This record gives sequence, C-alpha cells and structure tokens, in this order.
Amino acid sequence: MTGMQVSSTNSKAMIVGFALVATGGLISMAGMGITGTAMFNAVRRWMMAQQEPPSAVMKRKMAQAKAATTAGASAWQNGMTTSARH
Repeated sequence: MTGMQVSSTNSKAMIVGFALVATGGLISMAGMGITGTAMFNAVRRWMMAQQEPPSAVMKRKMAQAKAATTAGASAWQNGMTTSARH
C-alpha cells in the first residue's frame, strides 16, 4: 500500500480556503448583528409611535372576536330554531 502524501501546495490551498471561510463567517456574523440591531431599533421606534400600546390593541381585538363569535353562534342557533318551525 502506498501512503497518500499531501503536497505543500494542497496544504497551502487548504489553509487559504479555511482562512477565507472563517473570514466570511466573521463578516456575515457582523452583518447579522448590525441588521438585527437596526431591525430591533426600528420595531421599537414603531411601537413607541403607536397611539395605543399593543397590549390594549390585542385586548380590544380579542373582545371584538368574542363578541362576533357570540353573535354568530346566537344567529346560527336562532336560524336553526326558526327553520325547524317552518
């Protein structure tokens, strides 16, 4: 059996390739950090500009949904009773 030897040009190419991949990873991580910070600040500014806090909007929408559900169920039940009489 013959052993496979790594030539010096192949090992240099591997080292350069690894260095480029590592550098690219660091650059992409920095980009993700900057983008994440910018998005967080934008959402924070948007929330501060709202006239009503998101929790109040959610409570109001939930109350509307409950009222609509109750009205729909009531209308369906009333419709079932009136259609049974005919």
